[in-house]
Amino acid sequence: MIELDPADLRLLAALQRQGRASNILLAEAVAASPSQVGRRLARLEEAGVIEGYAALLRPEAVGLSVMAITLVSLERHAEEIVQGFQTLVRQAPEILDCYSITGEADFMLRIVAADLGQFADFISRRLLRVPGMRSVRSSIVLERIKHTTALPLPG
Repeated sequence: MIELDPADLRLLAALQRQGRASNILLAEAVAASPSQVGRRLARLEEAGVIEGYAALLRPEAVGLSVMAITLVSLERHAEEIVQGFQTLVRQAPEILDCYSITGEADFMLRIVAADLGQFADFISRRLLRVPGMRSVRSSIVLERIKHTTALPLPG
């Protein structure tokens, strides 16, 4: 793991606030030169601290008005069952996030769909057909109260 100094943390915080900022703007925000910012960014990218860059889209603006949090439990954790489930997760663009969790369920999914019919179709025709599925419980998101991709950085 790479050690992050205060300048790295300031740069990462600025980048989280302004992902499209040029090295010149980032340099102004963190009181460094653009070349220093470029070197630091390259080092942070190479070390895997920065995974990538993306445009964050509002789901409703692109026709995805249904979001659900879905809890999945498998019958057992045999390798072929887990691999089959993980293959579906990786291949299904409807599944935005998948977490292995503790508690009553094995996995938590965040799923988007255009409407309830499309969501129901995905659940019944794709998810429930994965071998070894024990239970699937979904809650439809009524309102997004908070959403962020920014991590709380020290300092």
